[in-house]
Amino acid sequence: MNKRIRKTSWVVLITLIAIQLIPIDTSNPVEDSADTFLTATSPDDEVRSILNKACMDCHSFNTVYPWYSHIAPISWWLVDHIDEGREHLNLSTWAQYDAKKKDHKLEEFAEEVEEHEMPLNSYTWMHPEARLTEEQRGLLVDWVKKIRAEKTY
Repeated sequence: MNKRIRKTSWVVLITLIAIQLIPIDTSNPVEDSADTFLTATSPDDEVRSILNKACMDCHSFNTVYPWYSHIAPISWWLVDHIDEGREHLNLSTWAQYDAKKKDHKLEEFAEEVEEHEMPLNSYTWMHPEARLTEEQRGLLVDWVKKIRAEKTY
């Protein structure tokens, strides 16, 4: 093996080992159940199940960090992804949104589910249980449209 390739391989290996020492925060903030989307909207069991398996991991304070979330640089990407998901829509802090913002978030929610933009392919690849059938997508979208029309959010 070429001396330069061997030296480069050692540098890469040492770097990969060293970055494992940079911890990520896998703690979830405390959730007040009175503030949550599920409390405010009271979905039926089927919708609740879909929300739990396809949405809550990235869009609430109920994230379950899998084993690979502790392997850098995957861990950094994952934490950034969760932070961004919560920033766009946090179902744990639903009560803190005003009525106009809630309505807009629900409109976006229905649109992104209907257009297959959510859940993200990068998530469902590692979480096949979060893949939604067309029937589940329709059920979620119809339910969101119903609560928007009735203003029961």
